[in-house]
Amino acid sequence: MARDTGPPAISAAEAASAALTHLKELTSKEAQGVTSIEPTEDGWVVEVEVVEDRRIPSSADMLALYEVEIDLDGELLAYRRTRRYGRGSSDIGARAGT
Repeated sequence: MARDTGPPAISAAEAASAALTHLKELTSKEAQGVTSIEPTEDGWVVEVEVVEDRRIPSSADMLALYEVEIDLDGELLAYRRTRRYGRGSSDIGARAGT
C-alpha cells in the first residue's frame, strides 16, 4: 500500500480538539490535557491524560492515559486506556508492562 506523503486533512490542533471531545462524550471523564500527538497513515494518534477518580486530597487522584485514534476528517476510529496511575507518580512516562 502506497503511503500518501501529503499533510493530513486536519491539523494536529484540530485532531487534539476532536480527541478531547470524543473522549469526553464516551467516558464523561475530565481531561487534563493532551500529552502527545503523532500523525499516522489514517489520521492522528492522540494521547490524553484524564482524571479517572477524584479523591481528597487531590494529590491522591487516580489519573489515566488514553490513546485516541482520529481519522483525517476528525472522526473517532478507536480509543483505549493505556495506563492508570496516582497523581504525582514518578514513572508517568513509562508504559505499562515496561
